Amino acid sequence: MPNHILVFAEHHGGKSTRPAWEAIAAGQQLARELGTTVSIMLLGHNLAALAVELATTEVEEVLAIDSPLLAEYTADGYALAVRSVIEKQNPRYIVFSHTYRVRDFAPKLAASLGRGLVSDCLGYRNEEGKLIFVRQVFQGKYCADIELAGEGPCFVSFQAAAFREDAVRRGGSPAPITPVRVEIAADSIRAQPEERFREARQAVDLTQAEQIVAVGRGIKAPENMDLAQRLADALGAELGASRPICDSGWLPMDRQIGSSGQTVAPKLYVALGISGAIQHMVGMKGSNTIVAINKDKEAPIFEVATYGIVGDLFEIVPPLIEEIKKVKAA
Repeated sequence: MPNHILVFAEHHGGKSTRPAWEAIAAGQQLARELGTTVSIMLLGHNLAALAVELATTEVEEVLAIDSPLLAEYTADGYALAVRSVIEKQNPRYIVFSHTYRVRDFAPKLAASLGRGLVSDCLGYRNEEGKLIFVRQVFQGKYCADIELAGEGPCFVSFQAAAFREDAVRRGGSPAPITPVRVEIAADSIRAQPEERFREARQAVDLTQAEQIVAVGRGIKAPENMDLAQRLADALGAELGASRPICDSGWLPMDRQIGSSGQTVAPKLYVALGISGAIQHMVGMKGSNTIVAINKDKEAPIFEVATYGIVGDLFEIVPPLIEEIKKVKAA
């Protein structure tokens, strides 16, 4: 299996995470592109229930690496365990989600094998069987194309919402669960597990919102923010914004969406007066349905929009609010 793909499935508190499902979706798509198979590797202790859940996906197998020494995350333990699996499986690509945990141990793992890690990718292209990975550089001002040389293993992590968790393919019958024994000496784990790192608590977590109304420069003035709020209220949506709005203090910084804010993937994303700079679009392009309202018919946001309305948002939004209210009242 020269192009076989392994996906690292992260979990916390005995539950699989959204980044894990996004990584599985990425691995499945890569496997289809390369005409090969994909397997999931699961690390921890007492993994039976999680392994059964992951086995419902369309994969070759679920590799369960179960050890009391992996019950709590440490960079040493995870790097040693995954390296052992890689040496047995000989995959071409190992796919991760770009989380704090992966950022901690994946570079150590890649370096121990003398291989490269392309992190925080937006996506990839397949050029005659060669995968070109795309990631931002210079704080999102440019995108770089990166090709990993050599036969592998090659390590890649994808940005949150680069792939949708609902794109995961389910299998007709459960995939086999294969216990994998790894030898880890207790004294090889030098770090002591501590409480999992968490970001500072935000007033709103837009990553969990199913509907978002996002505001850009086209709103013109802070007193016009009430119009966007009324649309959000009518939809039952959260209010978000592009960076200039938050930089101006019209909305709190925890409402910012984009490369320097939150990355979201709601069912509905309504963009009001947002032109669609790449720094903003990488934070919302995973949305299921995107509705863009903008006066500029050449605005980049229309390239990713499901529905585009070219016009003045101050003329379009008020009757839209009234129509939404009528539908909800019916």
